[in-house]
Amino acid sequence: MNQHNLITTANEIAGYRIVENLGIVRGIIVRSRSIVGNVFAGFQMLFGGNITIYTQLCEQARQEAYDLMVAHAGQLGANAIIAMRYDATEVTAGVTEVLCYGTAVKVDKAH
Repeated sequence: MNQHNLITTANEIAGYRIVENLGIVRGIIVRSRSIVGNVFAGFQMLFGGNITIYTQLCEQARQEAYDLMVAHAGQLGANAIIAMRYDATEVTAGVTEVLCYGTAVKVDKAH
């Protein structure tokens, strides 16, 4: 499955028709903050603004969850994912689950 084309939050893809629905696919990653990261973030909080160390951690967790979802879709033989979403839940203090999910489908170019 192509990892970056034909993945959308919409329920259809312009120019394509869904020929088979393969079901829900997901990628789940559970991340914790490190003590060192918390210390650096604490310094950034003193000055306000974007806390880059947490931003990087969140972006990395989302990318890993996304990649796992794409791999799951590939295992099912999908060539597209529709209705893609992210969700995050704090499992315990400092530990967060990031879920990326969508519907794996097979699509053909519309005529």
